[in-house]
Amino acid sequence: NGFGLGMFYRHEYSDELSGFIDFSISEAKDDDEKEFINTYTGQTFVPGKVNRFLLFPLFVGLQKRMFKDDILDNFRPYITGAVGPTMIYVFPYNEEYFSALSSGRLRYTIGGYVGIGAHFGSERSSLLGLNLRYYYIPYPSGIESLQGVNKTQFGGFYISLSYGGAL
Repeated sequence: NGFGLGMFYRHEYSDELSGFIDFSISEAKDDDEKEFINTYTGQTFVPGKVNRFLLFPLFVGLQKRMFKDDILDNFRPYITGAVGPTMIYVFPYNEEYFSALSSGRLRYTIGGYVGIGAHFGSERSSLLGLNLRYYYIPYPSGIESLQGVNKTQFGGFYISLSYGGAL
């Protein structure tokens, strides 16, 4: 779907179980979108596109460290899952990006994800990790993305990098 940015707060309950809250901002697109370049102006466009989407999920979840006694402490694989509310900001495609933001409207839904990942390094005061997640963010009634096409699922597979420090 594109790039995003987020932040998280994580609390360790034990050597194997952590809880967290994360908030992120990312863009969402329809799977059928085809972007073209106008050879005369150099501008890109998507034929039939009606709306753009920004996602703002706020999730609460758990992370379970795997193979604690079998692998060195500088590679800590885990499984994770989270759930929470998601705001979808919908704004028109036919206007310039930043001016269109003022014409947008919010929609709300519930979503979540499951995933796997690993933290790297033996230093516990900083956290560096790689995550593979599948997000499930349904919007059953749909929001028009392309002309005549309603987008009902705003999730998908995501790869993310995490970096944090201990307080």
